[in-house]
Amino acid sequence: MENTPVACAEADTSEPPGISHYPTTNQQPPQSRVVAQWPDVAREEWRDWRWQMRNRIRSVDTLVDTFGLNAPAGIAAAAERFPLAITPYYASLIRDADERDPVFCMSVPRRQELSDPAFLCDDPLAEDDDSPVPGLVHRYGDRALLLVTSACAMYCRYCTRKRVAGSSEGCIRGNQLDAAVDYLRRHPEVRDVIVSGGDPFTMSTDRIEEVLAALRSVPSIELIRIGTRTPVTLPFRITDELVRALRRYHPVWVNTHFNHPNEITPESAEACMRLVDAGVPVGNQSVLLRGVNDDPVVMAELCRALVRLRVRPYYLFQCDLVRGVEHFRTPLSRGIEIMENLRGRLSGLAIPTFVLDAPGGGGKIPVLPTYVISTSPTETMVRNYQGRVFTYPEPCVAPNSFGTTGATGSSATTAWELVTGQCPQD
Repeated sequence: MENTPVACAEADTSEPPGISHYPTTNQQPPQSRVVAQWPDVAREEWRDWRWQMRNRIRSVDTLVDTFGLNAPAGIAAAAERFPLAITPYYASLIRDADERDPVFCMSVPRRQELSDPAFLCDDPLAEDDDSPVPGLVHRYGDRALLLVTSACAMYCRYCTRKRVAGSSEGCIRGNQLDAAVDYLRRHPEVRDVIVSGGDPFTMSTDRIEEVLAALRSVPSIELIRIGTRTPVTLPFRITDELVRALRRYHPVWVNTHFNHPNEITPESAEACMRLVDAGVPVGNQSVLLRGVNDDPVVMAELCRALVRLRVRPYYLFQCDLVRGVEHFRTPLSRGIEIMENLRGRLSGLAIPTFVLDAPGGGGKIPVLPTYVISTSPTETMVRNYQGRVFTYPEPCVAPNSFGTTGATGSSATTAWELVTGQCPQD
């Protein structure tokens, strides 16, 4: 990554049609408020994403001045080990400057980050081991991950890539992008590329287009996905200029990252609606975090609010085994409990998949409640979300259209026999 400015495009302050019809949650989320650090900032400047990037809270001294904190040594030590950055917008969402506030917990360094159990590591998903060229991770056959920047608008305290995030703020170099594209050309089995970082939307629109155009030059790439938290931490980045650029490279999907209902504001709703109205499908990937969203009521409220914005709850991730996040981790059983609570109480469209990204590069593993109680050749016993038990009769053994005895008979035709033309002859 080269150390170049990551924000260099024109800001857009126009209101999209229909923004007055922002779909509220059960309790109207508060408008973001300008905290005391920025009392005289004009609205146009406040909504300029470049101003937000330039004025991020980057030091403990600024953090103390902004919130009037009594900064213990642990906060300073955590910030020294894992870089600090909070946009003024996201800082303004903090209602209580202490650990009772979920936004505070996700953005402000805490001494607990210095806890370092032996099972935590810098690269828990072994991304470096699956990187054939710098900046590209190829783990699954038909998908690849392209890391295009080390910068984020806000450095989440639970980040999986804490080993690189914020250490320097630069973008992928031209020769690195060329090497990644060359690899993709030589591996046409890759049809889906996820553009991530850092946060790709902290780059200028011209640089984003450079990446998208390079990927679109590879004939075998069908789908481009972009992972970004800017709709949550820097919603003013989602300008008309940006969405026009994205439309030129469709199909482009965006996955964003809301963790708590307090992050859904009129500004973040506006950002999501700009993307969706431009034909960019938006999904959400939350992380299960102790003291933030490890509550079925909180998670249900978040999921309902997201679908009202036309944002699909996609994944709920178990927290990765990365250094500095032990205080955020929950038992897997808590995630299963939350998923059981959501089932039957929310539309299936609003229910994410709870997944564990297996340590050491094992990939994503769905972790699901068990609804099958027992099974036999004649019936299967299942339970529903209420705990009621039902018996489902299995199909009777009967001749099928191929003249064989069916799925449970000894002479059943297998799928392999069908596709290879090895069906038994009459």
